[in-house]
Amino acid sequence: WLKCRPTRRPSIRFSARLCILRLDPLPPSAAMAAIGTCVEIAHKLITFPQGKTQTFCNVIKLGTFCRTVVWPCLPPLMMYQYIRAKDEDCYMTEVLYYKSGSKDPKAFYDTSRIGISGHWRLQQDMETIRAAANQE
Repeated sequence: WLKCRPTRRPSIRFSARLCILRLDPLPPSAAMAAIGTCVEIAHKLITFPQGKTQTFCNVIKLGTFCRTVVWPCLPPLMMYQYIRAKDEDCYMTEVLYYKSGSKDPKAFYDTSRIGISGHWRLQQDMETIRAAANQE
């Protein structure tokens, strides 16, 4: 129900109204009918592109374009991004090693460790965890 009452400012030429919206709960059958209507509308939106012949042909053309142009381009782009990020990380490690003046490269990246666990930051974190877990 929508109830409106005039405001207390009569000097305003067009009297504004303060409206209060009161919603009564719907009975379960009406709520289920509303949900069914929403599902039906969503289904119509999804199946709409198949409505006309020209739209159907456009969907086929778009799918063919994606299979022949877009998908073959994605793996090389992903590899390029991975190599760039890896190269930048290695470069920063080398700069840190150079500026530190250290003579021990394994302190920054230990190649004898498995995977990325040889990185200096990971070594430091693992040492912190080991020290906290094995307190003496």
